[in-house]
Amino acid sequence: MYNDLFSIGPFTVHGYGLMIAIGVLTALFVGEARAKKRGMNADVLYPMTFLCVVFGFLSAKLLYCIVEWKNFVKEPLSLLSSNGFVVYGGIIGGVAAAFIFFKIKKLNFWEYFDLVMPSVALAQAFGRIGCFLAGCCYGRETDSFIGITFTQSDFAPNGVKLIPTQLISSAGMFLIAGILILYAKKERKKGTVGALYLILYSIGRFFVEFLRNDYRGEVWIFSTSQFISLFMLAAGLFLFFSRRRSEEK
Repeated sequence: MYNDLFSIGPFTVHGYGLMIAIGVLTALFVGEARAKKRGMNADVLYPMTFLCVVFGFLSAKLLYCIVEWKNFVKEPLSLLSSNGFVVYGGIIGGVAAAFIFFKIKKLNFWEYFDLVMPSVALAQAFGRIGCFLAGCCYGRETDSFIGITFTQSDFAPNGVKLIPTQLISSAGMFLIAGILILYAKKERKKGTVGALYLILYSIGRFFVEFLRNDYRGEVWIFSTSQFISLFMLAAGLFLFFSRRRSEEK
């Protein structure tokens, strides 16, 4: 709605950036608290978070450039300096960075994968509030009472009632974070909590995509994110059941 929240001297605090920062810090604090409760090494979460944020940022931008490849060919510098990102790229890059990090540290990846994924969902929930403040990732036009009208957005069409897909996504991610935290309270097979995140997120993202109206690329009859969701869901289901079987042997 209002991305420029307030100014401190020459610096302007943007809602999108502020929500991203709050999300990362909240995710880190929750992950640290849960790690200590489980007797895990909480200190590794700080360098791991930094690494995942950097690689997640780069991979989210990379996937955005791939989706917008025609514009990237025309104006590469303009696209690289824009605010465009694709969340799935960030997830893939972040998980890959974490996998490498824990392998180097010789720690059990699956154990920490289960630890951090509820925190990832929390970070995404706050990030979607940032999307709402900026007006990006906007929904289709609607006459419904839930419609939101932007007046100062650089992304969403102004003066038109739109489905608040950002807030719907945010609520969904808070719900997923809660489900994962509750699920993880009991002893679970290593890797199944993280796998459950992949399952729930991919399903939610697939259906929210039907409500969005910003250009996100397409693959056949699906948006790019819906297409990736199908593979993410398959990967999550495979991981969930394979990890359960492997632990039982």
